[in-house]
Amino acid sequence: MFQNSTFWRVFVMLAGVAAGSLALADVAAAKVGGGTSLGSRGSRTFSAPPATSTAPKAAAPVERSVTQPGVSAATATASAARPSMFGGMRGLLLGGLIGAGLASIFGVGALANVLGFVLQAALIGGLAFLAYNWYRNRTGGRPAMAQAASGMVPRQPINANAYRASASATGSSSAALQISPEDFNAFERLLAEIQLAYGRADTKSLGDRVTPEMLSYFAGDLATNTKKGVRNEISNPVLLQGDLSEAWREGQTEYASVAMRFSLIDRMVDIASGRVVSGSAAEPSESTEVWTFRRPVNGKPRDWELSAVQQA
Repeated sequence: MFQNSTFWRVFVMLAGVAAGSLALADVAAAKVGGGTSLGSRGSRTFSAPPATSTAPKAAAPVERSVTQPGVSAATATASAARPSMFGGMRGLLLGGLIGAGLASIFGVGALANVLGFVLQAALIGGLAFLAYNWYRNRTGGRPAMAQAASGMVPRQPINANAYRASASATGSSSAALQISPEDFNAFERLLAEIQLAYGRADTKSLGDRVTPEMLSYFAGDLATNTKKGVRNEISNPVLLQGDLSEAWREGQTEYASVAMRFSLIDRMVDIASGRVVSGSAAEPSESTEVWTFRRPVNGKPRDWELSAVQQA
């Protein structure tokens, strides 16, 4: 039904992502993504999104991704991103990540070691299932006909003038995609909802708004913070300015990369004492990032979910 060599390459790649999520850097992550560039943008994962007035400098290259350089297909986890189809696998993925993290935090002795091993095995099994479904869909599905496009597609302003007019780039293997004001409203809403969910360590809410790949990174970051005895509290996220870098259709998936400058209250707090160890409980900090969202072809604004974050 599929070639063993291709399947195992995908499996090994995803297992590496799982291991990386369970053994993160010593520095506790602040805000969503921890200030790193991670995720997948389909065939454009390792191509810099076009600069915009909001992000005039080139976005940082993606550092962590399940996408392999030179592979033009959607990422292994992208095809399993819709909750209605793969809600069970999201739960397995999340359960393995959080459970392994909790075992390392609270468990002692042989029992904790066995529990951690079982949970990590379940996680890797879940990733293997996602890889299998990705390969099956890739070989069995029929890609949508790319609509011919040339020239520039105007970017759309949204309410409160948060987004400025801009333009969409096209690629040789994908078609330009028109982004509506309702889509921009969805991006702004997701920016706030994802940041707040991360600040609450609400992995269920995160799972409803991000791809399984991004969920694995965020859940791993949260588990690492807890192990260190700190929590990342986030409040009052506000979009200050934004514009579209590029939007395109690739096979059965639509992508939109959006440059956003935003402010939020971002602080790291000691769990035991409640003391602020970094950041501020009163002064907002500003960040500029490029967030890439994805949805099924011809999807609705409510179908967008976060698939990559790049520092800009």
